Amino acid sequence: MTTGRYTLHSMQDSGNCYKPRLALHHLGIPFSIVDVDIENGESRTPDFLALNPNGKVPLLVLPDGRPLAESNAMLCHLAEGSALVPDDPYERACVWQWLFFEQYSHEPQIAVARYWLHLKPGGAAMVTAEQIAGWQKKGAAALGVMERHLERADWFGEHRFSIADIALYAYTHVAHEGGFDLSPYPAIGAWIDRVAGLPGHVDIAWRPSNG
Repeated sequence: MTTGRYTLHSMQDSGNCYKPRLALHHLGIPFSIVDVDIENGESRTPDFLALNPNGKVPLLVLPDGRPLAESNAMLCHLAEGSALVPDDPYERACVWQWLFFEQYSHEPQIAVARYWLHLKPGGAAMVTAEQIAGWQKKGAAALGVMERHLERADWFGEHRFSIADIALYAYTHVAHEGGFDLSPYPAIGAWIDRVAGLPGHVDIAWRPSNG
């Protein structure tokens, strides 16, 4: 069934689900929210799996009814042709570079630590000290890469705010909820403030009035 507007299947506290919400708001695109309780198996139902066989949120259903999974793929689709994606091929590739970094080096450490230590009920008792230490070590390495970049640039999209900043902001600004201390990263702290101060910014608790 088509609705004539975007529909985001989402978990409110998820950084990956926050990414498309933030991009949609920046772009002024109306959309609706469908809350999905992953803890109660709502992303594993036959109806949901028919839309996303991977059984994960976020899931974006386009106005024509086509589904799109993976948060960074949603950012690329939503922002195509907008100021959030550079026109220059090299600068655009630099944005993709940070999107891949976020999913490979950043999210698996910082987001996973936040989930188990902050979001998952009883999660802290389900993980080992070794797992936590591993997240901390690899997460600190990812934050170090970001810090070094931001010491010489204001944004991750070459010369302006882009979907690369949205992707990295989503979990970095709540990294403390996963046990990460951001005080050793002043350039990251300044960048977080820049992102939050932009017109069109909304925090992770925001949702559309009809959602």
